Amino acid sequence: MSCAEHAIQFACGGERLQGILTRPEHPCQLGVVVIVGGPQYRVGSHRQFVLLARALARVGYAVLRFDYRGMGDSSGAPVDFLNADADIAAAIDALMTHAPDVKRVALWGLCDAAAAALLFCHTHNDPRVAGLCLLNPWVRSDASLARTQVKHYYTQRLMERAFWAKLLSGKVAAGALTGLLRSVGLALKGASPTASMQAPFQTRMAQAWRAFRGSLLLILSAEDYTAKEFLEYARADPAWSGALTQPNLRRHDLADADHTFSAAASSLAVEALTLAWLAELKTPTIS
Repeated sequence: MSCAEHAIQFACGGERLQGILTRPEHPCQLGVVVIVGGPQYRVGSHRQFVLLARALARVGYAVLRFDYRGMGDSSGAPVDFLNADADIAAAIDALMTHAPDVKRVALWGLCDAAAAALLFCHTHNDPRVAGLCLLNPWVRSDASLARTQVKHYYTQRLMERAFWAKLLSGKVAAGALTGLLRSVGLALKGASPTASMQAPFQTRMAQAWRAFRGSLLLILSAEDYTAKEFLEYARADPAWSGALTQPNLRRHDLADADHTFSAAASSLAVEALTLAWLAELKTPTIS
């Protein structure tokens, strides 16, 4: 199917957001908003979001990828994932305005963009959001990072003969041992109490995840510490209890994939999984 790309601008909080709409000639009623995570803009690492948007549009999905306020070509002070609700809402409105055939949307986000998608759903009960595609969700805290390091890095190091040889010969720096002890202490201590009355963002993510009645697609990279940290957090924190076994969840773990799925095979796998999930989401189930 032929498709075209259009630069569009739309308003948010008195600022102008820049987006690229990849629109097929005849869009279906399900569209996709690609949320951009981290200090980057709408192209994505190794042009990931460009390639994804074009692949989805070729089979009929209108896709909008955009810059938060203060990021890329959008005006205003920089906005992070904790404060992107208004930006995401404005992007959904813009997609439906410029592609009026679209009646429902899927939000697609990697890393802290996945967190932003869940936080948006926590504060907005938007019936237009039919699905969430979440890749290596960001749940970073000092305690969760420490648990991940102890389990997946230090435990492996302690089992290596070379590590003990260096330790006994004095070639392991004192800083490395200090880092190990600090990580163990943080892992055992757990998360620090928040000074704010608001629940931690990880808890709000879990609440949104559990309350969401649409379709959830979770894609995790086997070689990514952010993904490992998410799994550790979801297994250890009571707010996430049962979240990974919900009936509306589809989960895929990609072997050898790094955080941004930079290898061609990993990128194509993400594309294929997204397309298969969207095909199921395209026709709402009648209960």
